[in-house]
Amino acid sequence: MSTFPMRRSRRQASVTFLLDVDNTLLDNDRIIADLRRHLIRKVGRDRAKAYWTCFEKLRTELGYVDYLGALQRYRVAFPRDPHLLTVSHFLVDYPFAKRVFPKALEVIRYLKRRGRVVILSDGDVVFQPLKIERAGLTDSVDGHVLVYIHKEMEMDDVEQRYPAEHYVMFDDKLHILAEMKKCCARVTTVFIRQGHYAHDKRILQKVPPADVTLERIGDVLRYGIKELLTASKSHERP
Repeated sequence: MSTFPMRRSRRQASVTFLLDVDNTLLDNDRIIADLRRHLIRKVGRDRAKAYWTCFEKLRTELGYVDYLGALQRYRVAFPRDPHLLTVSHFLVDYPFAKRVFPKALEVIRYLKRRGRVVILSDGDVVFQPLKIERAGLTDSVDGHVLVYIHKEMEMDDVEQRYPAEHYVMFDDKLHILAEMKKCCARVTTVFIRQGHYAHDKRILQKVPPADVTLERIGDVLRYGIKELLTASKSHERP
């Protein structure tokens, strides 16, 4: 396990809000769609398919997405491809700030007035932090960013770095919220129904519901802290 903390706080807070990034704050599905079009345009459909094959194999091996790692594997397969650098530049120079969901930054400001806000993501230790920073999300949470390999398995480390009486986790992946609930009873889980994972019928049928379900991140603005904490308690087993 590894983390990429940019800042930590030992002061105990009443409530700490934990925010996922991809398809929660940032429209990652749209980023991938843009990359797919770019690859087809620059290297053709066959080699674009080869890149996504590398991508999926690496995700299976690592358990998280690694765009640049997949590009390295693509390079091994096609070492003389003259378009390789343009693909690399596309990933590094992508305008991530334009893909932040509407009202996401407003939600962060709203939550900061009511508790501590920490971005809790998973991914590689190079591109994922870069993406978060370029999107303007690092500054929005005053540098409180954690990136793990499997964040749902790291709540003990989160609690050590950011002590709190209660946590509220916002994520588009229902199965991750369920695992975090198992690890820490003091977590209110908020399911944000954005992105392809949030509409995966297999996951929805198999995994128990979150404490709160919202259609989009901007809907958080109509919730008060007491409502979120009450929602958590209403789902506790007797």
